[in-house]
Amino acid sequence: MRLRHTALIVLPLLVSACGDSSYTPANLYMAATPDCKTWQEGSRFELPRGISIATTPPVTLPDGGAEFTFVYVLPRGERAAFTTRDYNVTAPKGAVLAKAELVTFYQRTTTSRPEIVEAIPKVPDMLIAGATGEETIWRVRLRVKTKLPERFDLRPPPFKIAVTEYPMRTFTYRYFPERKAFGLCS
Repeated sequence: MRLRHTALIVLPLLVSACGDSSYTPANLYMAATPDCKTWQEGSRFELPRGISIATTPPVTLPDGGAEFTFVYVLPRGERAAFTTRDYNVTAPKGAVLAKAELVTFYQRTTTSRPEIVEAIPKVPDMLIAGATGEETIWRVRLRVKTKLPERFDLRPPPFKIAVTEYPMRTFTYRYFPERKAFGLCS
């Protein structure tokens, strides 16, 4: 009798540890066409459990580099562990060209004032939502000082949510001569 009760408790735990079976990632690679000519104002990638990552076009630096901003949103009670700490700039679907350096990484809940933030000096092991707001925003600013090519990808590190590793979107960029700036493209 005791063994049967234990099995009934363990079985649901094992099933829930397998990840969100209803989750299907949308567009892991942002570029919809090989030439990637269409400017995008932003891109948001949804992960399971209400977790997301979003970005907007980078700030183009005078030396040909760029500054990127990514915003992670985690609902109250959620957490996500990074499997690496690297934000890699790559050739389109290719080799690593550069590793973006961390400028700032900070968090705040959606109920706190924007000027009250807690900056941390490195990419953390895990993002944990605060308890004082419905959602916690984690904002990452990255910089690549070296001259970037006309077209490239930036891949944030993948997440492990609960015990399941989920892939991350590869964000695609190109230089738009008419804007004299790098931008997200599709």
